[in-house]
Amino acid sequence: MQVQLGYELIYECPQPTPMLLVLNVHHSRVADLVVPDPLVTDPPVPIHGYRDGFGNWCNRIVAPTGQIRLSASGIINDTGEPDAVVTGAQQHPVPELPDDTLVFLLGSRYCETDRLSEIAWSLFGGTPLGWGRVQAICDYVHQHIAFGYEHARASRTAWEAFCDRTGVCRDYAHLAVAFCRCMNIPARYCTGYLGDIGVPVSDAPMDFAGWFEAFVGGAWHTFDARNNVPRIGRVLIARGRDAADVAITTTFGPNTLVNFSVQTEALAPQSPAMRPEPIRA
Repeated sequence: MQVQLGYELIYECPQPTPMLLVLNVHHSRVADLVVPDPLVTDPPVPIHGYRDGFGNWCNRIVAPTGQIRLSASGIINDTGEPDAVVTGAQQHPVPELPDDTLVFLLGSRYCETDRLSEIAWSLFGGTPLGWGRVQAICDYVHQHIAFGYEHARASRTAWEAFCDRTGVCRDYAHLAVAFCRCMNIPARYCTGYLGDIGVPVSDAPMDFAGWFEAFVGGAWHTFDARNNVPRIGRVLIARGRDAADVAITTTFGPNTLVNFSVQTEALAPQSPAMRPEPIRA
């Protein structure tokens, strides 16, 4: 299966404005790209790329005074299979966890483990260790929060999502991540593309999606408390402790977002002669 993906963001800046952009497909999926997704700016400006501390590909620009259009369009190969379910994945005692997972046990900007720890243990202390416990957390969060774009608020934390009982996909992910960490399961926030592939098409405008990964059974596994079912065509952009680490744009000055659109959809199969060769990492 091939997935067409891309975006268009238009900003209005009253003065030259530095920006950090995290918008490229994650390096772990670069080998799957058949048409790459480089950032294009209009008007053209210098772009400096770098890898952040979590391994995400980032770009730095200075947006000029006036409007700037940021866009990309790519095609990626996908297995067409839903997210893997590994019900036998075991939980690791904290002393046996790999060093690089430990940061994902700690509280962070949007995941206040200190405020949620007692609640987490009261809710999930009796659930099976490992995969079953993470799934119990997803089941609870899926039922606890009412989804609605009208509830979106960039400053909402996991604690506030628990209290408000409303939110969007990032709020589901933040609360599930915080609960996992409280239960000594490393969990990290993910953002990327997730289109209506293999599910009824939604009337809502397409957006980037938020989900999370938990470390059980010796590996990181995908979980999605918002949808709470395995999905097809998930394409990772970035991972971090929470949404603060993977913001698609961070601006250092006044600006107005004039337009925001995201595309991700399955393409009709092509004959072998028409298929482009894949990009190699």
